[in-house]
Amino acid sequence: MTITRVRPTLFLRLALFAIASTVSSPAQTVAAATRVGPAPATAMLARARSLELPTPYVAPPGDPLEHHAAGFAKIMCSAVFITGLDPDFAAENVGYFTAPYSERATLGKPVIDRLKRAVHVTLPNGVVRTAVYLGDQGCVSLPRGKTSVNFKPVAVPRNLPDPDQQAWPMGDRLPQEPLPAGLDQAKLQAAIDAAFSNPAGLTAAFVVTWKGRLVGERYAEGIFHRTQLESWSMGKSITATLLGILMQQGVYTLEQPAPIPEWQKSGDPRAKIRIVDLVHMASGLRIRAPQDPDYDPAAGYPDHVYLYTGTVNTFHYAATRPLQWPPGTVGRYHNTDPVLVNYLVRLAVEKRGENYHTFPQRALFDKLGIRTLIIETDVDGNFLTQGYDYGSARDWARLGNLYLQDGIWNRERLLPEGFAKFVSTVAPAWAADNRHTYGGFFWINQDRRYPVPPDAYYMAGAGGQTTLIIPSHDLVVVRMGHFKGDAPGAADFNRALAGLMAAVPANR
Repeated sequence: MTITRVRPTLFLRLALFAIASTVSSPAQTVAAATRVGPAPATAMLARARSLELPTPYVAPPGDPLEHHAAGFAKIMCSAVFITGLDPDFAAENVGYFTAPYSERATLGKPVIDRLKRAVHVTLPNGVVRTAVYLGDQGCVSLPRGKTSVNFKPVAVPRNLPDPDQQAWPMGDRLPQEPLPAGLDQAKLQAAIDAAFSNPAGLTAAFVVTWKGRLVGERYAEGIFHRTQLESWSMGKSITATLLGILMQQGVYTLEQPAPIPEWQKSGDPRAKIRIVDLVHMASGLRIRAPQDPDYDPAAGYPDHVYLYTGTVNTFHYAATRPLQWPPGTVGRYHNTDPVLVNYLVRLAVEKRGENYHTFPQRALFDKLGIRTLIIETDVDGNFLTQGYDYGSARDWARLGNLYLQDGIWNRERLLPEGFAKFVSTVAPAWAADNRHTYGGFFWINQDRRYPVPPDAYYMAGAGGQTTLIIPSHDLVVVRMGHFKGDAPGAADFNRALAGLMAAVPANR
């Protein structure tokens, strides 16, 4: 029988974690992930300088505090209208990446308009930033002074039967047979409990599948198996998957130059950027990100975050950045690259006369039994799959199992043969800096960030969102939590994974 437990008190306000300094920043989180210490960073920066091109950097326009306010309004809108969180809990605990905790104290308390399904945040100068809920396109921050978006929102049909009437994985009806004899059930239960051992970790959901079967799960109070939780940059792996589907359909190849319209003028050096360079986070485009080894907050608002909060056409903004390095030579975790791959997805889908906003559901999610995933957009309706996405832990486990099965689902090949190997292989531009941590919009466990074998690879999102694929053990493990609990939640997750290694046998 599947192990299902509920945490009774996890949604209580945690006074001990009311101080922002106790929370790891996104930059700290990613630095830990990439294991960039002083010496490697020095060598990285020296190599990057040797390849640098003489192009100017132009910082994102606008007031940083106003960008924070736009991000705060969006985060609160999604937390309230998608996840269903209490507004006070959400303001305290979720979404620090685009609405830093320290900045929230300088902004007015978010005003929740449930009738109009909107959230308003007021700056000290009286400027109000607003985010609106658009149904299946989630929540969108509006440009200052605007009351609507620049596209027509659409309902996204889920062409799937009642999940309670369909067996896992296509539905939510779980098997009643005992767990396989190869599993140590006591150790499995202990591992699941370990993921929730520290209430300050704010773990919201934990799901384990073995050989495709859901063998254990547990949720915090108020969360259940269909709750749509903040997922952040796990959405980059959705971007890879949508590209893989188009590749399987013969639309794109990895080695072709990326056909971005803004790059098609004669002599534009960006026309040499291949699709594989974008997927490897090695386009060479010039932006700044909190994850950069030489990031200086004093230099202004980072483009990486502006691509969430700028309330502009994100595709055009990303496409108009100049080259900093030759394509494919330097690896940096920059949102321009997944944004531009999603640009390619939109171009291909609309060229065929299909609806872009329903494409992920009909081409991918319906195939896997995924019903809860929402990908939010910018004001022009461009998907922000670099990190504005919400879904249940079970649905992330379904996506992880697609990769565990080499892109095949229900005997249908959805992704090209070898695509799972591609995304889980170290990108050459990252390997050049001795960082064996990043593949193709997936992170790689070769640095043993997690206490599981080095063949593991994973989708990762800010605040402790992880979908971990462990081929050597036929495992997919999903951990999701609220942003404020990132650091203690990560410690619990490591303990849980160590326990799972003792509970689940390796492949023969």
